[in-house]
Amino acid sequence: MIKWFEGTVIENIEISPGIYKLILSAQDIVGMAKSGQFVNVYNNSEKHLLPRPISICEINKEKGTLTLVYSVVGRGTNIISQIQPSESIKLMGPLGNGFEITENHGESILVGGGVGVPPLLELAKQLKGKTTVYLGFRTSTYLIEEFEKYCDKVYISTEDGSRGIKGNVLDLLNDTLPKGKMVFSCGPKPMLRAVYNWAKDKSIPTQLSFEERMACGIGACLVCTCKTQKENENDWENRRVCKDGPVFLGDEVVWDD
Repeated sequence: MIKWFEGTVIENIEISPGIYKLILSAQDIVGMAKSGQFVNVYNNSEKHLLPRPISICEINKEKGTLTLVYSVVGRGTNIISQIQPSESIKLMGPLGNGFEITENHGESILVGGGVGVPPLLELAKQLKGKTTVYLGFRTSTYLIEEFEKYCDKVYISTEDGSRGIKGNVLDLLNDTLPKGKMVFSCGPKPMLRAVYNWAKDKSIPTQLSFEERMACGIGACLVCTCKTQKENENDWENRRVCKDGPVFLGDEVVWDD
């Protein structure tokens, strides 16, 4: 059963232009959360009733804290960015299915683009160093030092060439040709499709976390859907990104042209 919780803000700071890190004391959610899941965050304003779904960046079970990293893109997230330490905030979660980690994944490849970067940090921690990570940004970068703590190798691309190579994460993958038993990726759909095709050519399975606009976050409104294959390969269905996802196996996604 999905429940509401109150979280207490510990820190809410800008870590890159328009990108904020929100650390919350939220013991009840921390005990249930896993990498790849998200929470619905309510912004304490009666004028903006719809929550904002924000992916979980880090889970600290010892301290009972969640770290969320989000982009300020509208009024709702702008209000969230102004919440001060010690204030309370209403949360729903954890939501979604999250990434599946097994012992036989061995060395893994992580690929994140833009706001798809933060959800991979907790995953990197749980994979315990058996990872090569590829992070793509438009201009300003963030969380690089954190990834370097937990990953064997960290490769960076920026569209303007301000850090790492000038280009995108697919350029990085093609330049370095990493080997791994699983690719985990989070980012915009065109990037996910490119990563899936790259991995499929090398017979590497993929877990892909989709970014879609959400309203309810619990599967009731059907705003966010992903076209997936049924067991009968000749048929397909729309599945809810917020409830059935946000993580899907690359081979089950129907990639429309």
